[in-house]
Amino acid sequence: MRHVGTVTALAACLLAAGGCGSGTGSDKQGTATTTAPSPGDTWSLLISGSPTPSPTVSRGARSSASVSASQVSPYPSCTKAWPATGKALIPVVVTPIAGGFKVEWPPQYDSNYRVTAVPQELVSGAQPEPAWKDVPAGTGCTISTTITGLIPGAPYIVWLDAPNSGYELDGTRHLYSGRSGVVYPE
Repeated sequence: MRHVGTVTALAACLLAAGGCGSGTGSDKQGTATTTAPSPGDTWSLLISGSPTPSPTVSRGARSSASVSASQVSPYPSCTKAWPATGKALIPVVVTPIAGGFKVEWPPQYDSNYRVTAVPQELVSGAQPEPAWKDVPAGTGCTISTTITGLIPGAPYIVWLDAPNSGYELDGTRHLYSGRSGVVYPE
């Protein structure tokens, strides 16, 4: 309530002729002059305006259109479009087969590859090392291999690594690899 009283008094003061010690005046030529406020004086600035309405939520119409991105094959003669996965991941297409997966990806950096299926079941203690399968560099539009000997219906994530994809200036290896989401062999 004290703040409202101060604002009301200040408004009444400003409406009076010349204001209430506003610190401004006029010299003989009619230009405004300013004097510094005394210590302990309280100054407030009132700006008139109009209130803005509260925002309202508008709901758009539902659309059935879907957006998908694809990565162009490194070979111009290839027509297969690979799902875009970002700068550091090689797109991987995993197809479940009996007791395993067929894994496909586009060639990158003329590197050889290695691929594994990592079980997603909880394991107490140290996690077992994945068993990698080596795959030579390919020359076509698609490199593929199969992973077998897996438990049908169990969850796995397929990892792909391109170990000879080159090195950065500081000696670290390029981070070109790929992975699937959770997949289940038949």
